[in-house]
Amino acid sequence: MAKKKFRTASEIKVGTIGYGASFRIARHHLRQMQQAGMTPVAVADIDPGRLPEAAADFPGIATYNSATELLASCDVDLLAICTPHNSHAPLAIECMNAGRHVVTEKPFAVSTEECDAMIAARDRNRVMLSTYHNRHWDSWIINAREKISSGMIGDVIRAQIDLCGYRCPKDTWRSSKTISGGIMYDWGAHCLEYALQILSGRVTEVSGFAHRGFWAPRTCWGDDCIEDDTLAVVRFDSGQWLTMLNSNVDSEPRPPYMVVTGTRGVFHVLYKTWKATCQETDPISGETCTVLRSGPLPPDQTHKFYENIAAHLTKGEPLVITPEYARIPIRIMDLAGQSARLGKALPF
Repeated sequence: MAKKKFRTASEIKVGTIGYGASFRIARHHLRQMQQAGMTPVAVADIDPGRLPEAAADFPGIATYNSATELLASCDVDLLAICTPHNSHAPLAIECMNAGRHVVTEKPFAVSTEECDAMIAARDRNRVMLSTYHNRHWDSWIINAREKISSGMIGDVIRAQIDLCGYRCPKDTWRSSKTISGGIMYDWGAHCLEYALQILSGRVTEVSGFAHRGFWAPRTCWGDDCIEDDTLAVVRFDSGQWLTMLNSNVDSEPRPPYMVVTGTRGVFHVLYKTWKATCQETDPISGETCTVLRSGPLPPDQTHKFYENIAAHLTKGEPLVITPEYARIPIRIMDLAGQSARLGKALPF
């Protein structure tokens, strides 16, 4: 397919590979592409039962029974890969080899090798590649980044992420280690991306710990079931570190959150609000006292993901979520899994 130059966003013809039921995510992609000015033209899904829904959601859109059929029959310019995690890399490479720009759902892939193969395909075919880290613009991380960079908690020392509950994995592909990548790869991909906005420097080392087998006999996946409990410990050359705990056997469930500890306070990144415990100097007595701060969150700005994609393709604006950036969370999770199996820390 010949490379195109786009003068306006409306000239960018877009589509999705996959139109599955999970969170109706493909429809969400097409809606956000449309809101950014791009034009939905095609959907492919290997389950023909999904295609009538796509046609109803986007009247006049062309539907296909596979990515291969779509690529052979449609001049779509940009495709969002909305399929199970282990299919992101092969489908993205097929689309890029056909000269199409690609956005994968997160996680970018399930291994470092897949990330590198996708980046090589981008370079070889001179196309755009990104992954849907739309939560880069979530209100809670935008607020945390602004408050922490202002010095509210002093110099950042470490961050802690907990994604915990007590639940048996469901009999869906997300509970398959082979297909999904593991318990870390869903919310963990987002949370690692959050942490990369707060912690400075380069990752130098990853340690991983894992427990498997408690829930496995109770699922359809057996030995291929995702882990029960995992912990990743990540070192940065700035001297900072990160811990991320993912658990399905934690009897004290709590909402997903990140806690950032600094030299003068602790900042809680919460889902609908924020709070910080800070050590501040009293302006009258000059003594240090503990001050509790909290407040509402600004609006989400997740629409900016596809606005950035459109601006990149039409005006050459820098891509915010590059594949090199999206590779870092995958590398961390990949190494954490290897470290857990080997029983030792691994260099990044």
